[in-house]
Amino acid sequence: MKLLFIMYDQLRFDYLSCAGHPTIETPNMDRLAAMGVRFTRAYAPSTICGSSRMSFYTGRYTSSHGAHRNNYPLRAGEQTLGDHLRSINYDCYLVGKTHMIMDQAGMARMGIERDSVIGARMAQTGFDVVIRDDGLWPQGVDGVYNQTYSPYNHYLQSKGYDSPNPWHDYANSAVDRDGNILSGWLMTYADRPANIANEDSETPWLTTQFLDWLDEQKGNNHWLCHLSYIKPHWPYIVPAPYHDMYKANDILPANRDVTEQIDPHPVYGGFQQDLIGRTFSDQATREKAIPAYMGLIKQCDDELGRILDHLEATGQIQDTLIALTSDHGDYLGDHWMGEKDLFHDCSVKIPLILFDPRPEADHTRGTTCDALVEGIDLAATFIDATGNPIPDHVIEGRSLLPWIHGQAPDQWRDYAISEYDFAPTEIARNLDLAPRDARCVMVVTKDWKMVHFHGNLPPMLFDLNSDPNELNDLGQNPSHQNIRQQMYTHLQDWGLRMAQRTALSEQDINRMSGQPGRKGVLRGLYDGSEVDPEWIKPIQGKAKIFRPS
Repeated sequence: MKLLFIMYDQLRFDYLSCAGHPTIETPNMDRLAAMGVRFTRAYAPSTICGSSRMSFYTGRYTSSHGAHRNNYPLRAGEQTLGDHLRSINYDCYLVGKTHMIMDQAGMARMGIERDSVIGARMAQTGFDVVIRDDGLWPQGVDGVYNQTYSPYNHYLQSKGYDSPNPWHDYANSAVDRDGNILSGWLMTYADRPANIANEDSETPWLTTQFLDWLDEQKGNNHWLCHLSYIKPHWPYIVPAPYHDMYKANDILPANRDVTEQIDPHPVYGGFQQDLIGRTFSDQATREKAIPAYMGLIKQCDDELGRILDHLEATGQIQDTLIALTSDHGDYLGDHWMGEKDLFHDCSVKIPLILFDPRPEADHTRGTTCDALVEGIDLAATFIDATGNPIPDHVIEGRSLLPWIHGQAPDQWRDYAISEYDFAPTEIARNLDLAPRDARCVMVVTKDWKMVHFHGNLPPMLFDLNSDPNELNDLGQNPSHQNIRQQMYTHLQDWGLRMAQRTALSEQDINRMSGQPGRKGVLRGLYDGSEVDPEWIKPIQGKAKIFRPS
């Protein structure tokens, strides 16, 4: 069984036509959903790129692996998909983005050289890299954001895009008649075509890299490839013909209400009033940025079509399990916010489609599943798909295969969790929160969603039945104290989970049971009659009598 793990960056769960969006067209994502199962209540482990991805790659919660935010390193020694899969003779490859930085101090402490095989894998989240490009190569007044090598910039330069940084100057900018760069950072230009041939833009380039690699894998049927796209993440600009496929009348009205701005939760109010929130609260911004965002998604969908067509033409669709998802969503002006900094559905819910080609999945094809699912479940699912046991003392997620094989698992979760660390933000500074207190965690059930904030801040609470648009925060409403207590009980249960005993499995511990007695540790005996006589034999026998001189 081959495993294809496709991730898009910042793709909202509801911007697929199969998810009900009335104007966007995603026929190939719909095609995959018709082949498999679409999960309608899947949640990101975190609402920021790096921490969410580290949870996907480890199968562990953010608070377990410790990489709480972008540019927080994943600690050396944390087990990843690559570690688990290689132990069962599967290769694990990367094409695209991880947004991970290595734990240089930890690797140095352990004496691991960066250019060794294990060091290279540890520095790349456990993957063997086909090509890695994290897709953010801006330069500001104080220097460049990312100082590592960009294979995409190198590719563009080889194609004749004459710039030290063609990622910005061509792929993510437009140009006027006089040759002046119209930067994609300025959303006023989002309706202009990026100054690049479509086939050279980021999404088609990565698709080509993947297909070229795939053609080299003949005879290798035991691999996972993480095809990790950079888009539809900002900058919101896309090449022709996608730049004008959608217009202002194709965008949905913002899901927001003026009452949300009246005495909001302190953290929520802070994000409403930061620059991104204020900018996306302007309808003119939305009418520029969202059609470009939709164009980027349409481009992603067309490239998925290339992949599905190739898999079908080569017969590989018959033995390739495909997972399609996103690391988080995008507010796009909903709730008076931009970006993805809190836990409204537009930010924390993610698309998730699973296709299993095996006959066991035939009777669920084209269906949806509303079970509470977390991003950390994919690691367990991939291992389960290989037919090997899941190391559940390390991986905290659960396999989704039973759902797509039509078998509801025993004791499925009653709540889902997502975590967010906003310590480096201006909101934390304005609220005078210490870094350890600038954290929040979401717990969501079938009917309710609550967000707990550290730092003695009140929670947020939403009734998902009467208020599915999450416009009325009941976090301080006295009549909902019992509900809040129930949600805190869930958080307490989650907080007491066994998360750090990762060196020994339950089976290992069971095998250890009773062993000390057979190895000479004989406690609680009076005359030895209490145990098997065989245990006593090693401590019996003859010895010379020692006589002190």
